[in-house]
Amino acid sequence: MVSGCVITEECTMVVSADQMWKVACSGDALQKACAAIIDTVEEKGDGGPGSITTLTLSAAAGGSLLTSRVVVRDHASRVLRNEILEGGKVSCQLKSQVTEVKLEEAEEGTCIAKFKVEYERLDGSGALAPEDQAELIGGYIGMLKAVEAYLIANPAEYA
Repeated sequence: MVSGCVITEECTMVVSADQMWKVACSGDALQKACAAIIDTVEEKGDGGPGSITTLTLSAAAGGSLLTSRVVVRDHASRVLRNEILEGGKVSCQLKSQVTEVKLEEAEEGTCIAKFKVEYERLDGSGALAPEDQAELIGGYIGMLKAVEAYLIANPAEYA
């Protein structure tokens, strides 16, 4: 990755890290929790490093495909790191993109989601414009917020 091409964002979620992690690690659960955003989820592999996941995003979310490969899935520290192979917001400007989410327990029943996107631009010109950075990270945060809303509405699920 090119030095300096990193976007970070933290948000407090009002559900447990364990619940969020269970959804993040299951294509079926992710599709169920993000039904307004994700039409289908196709998984190839056992979910560990090297596994490929393809999300078909709904028309409301742009109607595109997002394909990623798991780089790290650490259940103990609740870290999921993926290399984006195709699709995603502003992808036409990017040579490579790696996402990482770490879920940390906070106060009882809440967690902090720490999200990071590392990227390299096709033209090698450094960081994206601030509005493109906001759009890029906003898509991932939006997915986390959809999972949170689902879990709030269905507190016994994935408990």
